[in-house]
Amino acid sequence: MNIINATLRKTPGLHTITCEGERISAITLQAGSVQAQPGDIDAQGQLVIAPLVEPHIHLDATLTAGQPEWNLSGTLFEGIERWAQRKETITHEDTKQRAHTTIRMLAEHGIQHVRTHVDVTDPTLGALKAMLEVREEARHLIDLQIVAFPQEGIESYEGGRELMTRAVEMGADVVGGIPHFENTRDQGVSSIKFLMDLAERTGCLVDVHCDETDDPHSRFLEVLAEEARVRGMGSRVTASHTTAMGSYDNAYCSKLFRLLKASGINFVSCPTESIHLQGRFDTFPKRRGVTRVAELDRAGMNVCLGQDSIKDPWYPLGNGNILRVLDAGLHICHMMGFEDLKRCLDLVTDNSARTLNLGEGYGIAVGRPANLVILDAENDYEVLRRQAKARVSIRAGKVLMTRVPERVELIGG
Repeated sequence: MNIINATLRKTPGLHTITCEGERISAITLQAGSVQAQPGDIDAQGQLVIAPLVEPHIHLDATLTAGQPEWNLSGTLFEGIERWAQRKETITHEDTKQRAHTTIRMLAEHGIQHVRTHVDVTDPTLGALKAMLEVREEARHLIDLQIVAFPQEGIESYEGGRELMTRAVEMGADVVGGIPHFENTRDQGVSSIKFLMDLAERTGCLVDVHCDETDDPHSRFLEVLAEEARVRGMGSRVTASHTTAMGSYDNAYCSKLFRLLKASGINFVSCPTESIHLQGRFDTFPKRRGVTRVAELDRAGMNVCLGQDSIKDPWYPLGNGNILRVLDAGLHICHMMGFEDLKRCLDLVTDNSARTLNLGEGYGIAVGRPANLVILDAENDYEVLRRQAKARVSIRAGKVLMTRVPERVELIGG
């Protein structure tokens, strides 16, 4: 199969991408536009990218907003309370059905790699069991990483350590944490040391909900970064949210950034969720409640954007389109200069793939998986400006999804 007349990111000219079996076998620069032959896919000069990546979502909680009650305050902590109510009614099939529905939404928008956090503060580990089945059943649509996520804490939840250990033994790919939610700072620090020990022992990746609060005194990020640095695990460790960083003073951040860069850890920001949940204790001036995305990026650290929630107790909206989050995130994070706009897809493709540690399993290069998406635009800027849709999604060398562009006709003069 050939994809002809393809525009590639940050590469001039039109290209032909040849796929043999499940791999890319050749990438050829064309002398100009070429005529399609039978079996070719004509990109028509539009952008061909490696698939979009969702680095942070909670598939076990999607599509549950308002069940049994809505989060009326809009706070993170009421969201946790509402989720605790919903957990009492969850069944195996309920979790699977909602996850599969959401995965189809993601796939329709050109996403083929997903990291989901799954709540394991449940003695039955019911959600994890369901998601392990979903991981296999949805393999034709996405590659799914599962985070063992202790929503109600590791140290402050009875049996939390044992549940985390069991979750990894059952097949979770990533060790999670939520140190700022533990009852005390000492417990938060202890939880990080425990989860890092668990990950190092088992070879798992790490992704911690870290300092997801406006409290400038919540400083578990420095603990996580130092643990990653001294263990040499930085590339395998992710700090998600880190919204307290938006409330840190610049003197502290100057010192913190030296450590963060030395640690080599990754960052995920969920800007639409954070701007909704944070700042709830402020009157005016009201903080954005988002981490320092632009500053992390400018400092050469790896940062990416995620959706976090789709219609759940923490966020009542969402439709699976990560370009919507990218659009909002660039506005919220003051990244609307043209230099940012013309490479903005980094935040939902390459940077996210690095966070997920996808390595040579991702990207447009000879020998890599033939996982490709054609977007209905010619470059990053136009993708964002027009909120371009995925026109074709190819997975393992086969067409997974096609979209017919909508047609609008203006009537009258």
